[in-house]
Amino acid sequence: MAKLYHVPLSPFCRKVRLSLAEKKIECELVEERYWEKDTDFLRRNPAAKVPVLRMDGKTMAESAAICEWLEEKYPEPALMPRSADARFEVRRLVGWFDDKFHNEVTSKLLYERVNKKIMKQGFPDSSNVKAGAKAIKYHLDYMAWLLDHRRWLAGDVMTLADFAAAAHLSALDYISDVDWNRQASVKDWYAKIKSRPAFRNILADQIPGFPPPPHYADLDF
Repeated sequence: MAKLYHVPLSPFCRKVRLSLAEKKIECELVEERYWEKDTDFLRRNPAAKVPVLRMDGKTMAESAAICEWLEEKYPEPALMPRSADARFEVRRLVGWFDDKFHNEVTSKLLYERVNKKIMKQGFPDSSNVKAGAKAIKYHLDYMAWLLDHRRWLAGDVMTLADFAAAAHLSALDYISDVDWNRQASVKDWYAKIKSRPAFRNILADQIPGFPPPPHYADLDF
């Protein structure tokens, strides 16, 4: 069986978990305190980052590379479209959420409010929290613009771009940092993707000391 070394609220780990679940690949989850830089973990990934996937005799790091490997190795159900132009758009949006959204929002909200406490790195930086709360509004508006022109974020079918976005937003939703009333189209999109079977294990996550809000696992939120 595959084994994924992960952190429950890591959006990068969640993206891989969603891909594995959507493709119905059984996987054992192993929580990894990567910040402690355990010797065994550093052997698996010298970069000391999660996720790390052990599967088919391989040990793989970097979420984008893992997801693309899964797509090539297990192409059904497809999370990448066939045409080069459509694949480009998926990769562009995956990069948008894993780079721009992560740096401007996730790192400012989730990391300040949760990761710092878990890692015993002090209290949240209020200026970072304010910056993240401001930036997420722009990103939700951009998502709404995309969804005004498409059924899903990258086109007419659900793709890895949707999982990348949902991975970040679901982690932020766990700490009630998403204003779902800002954009109805984004709320509808999230409700649709949240109801997929692949999302069940994600919604079952429980972080000690950080109980999820009542609506977190509610499919009719």
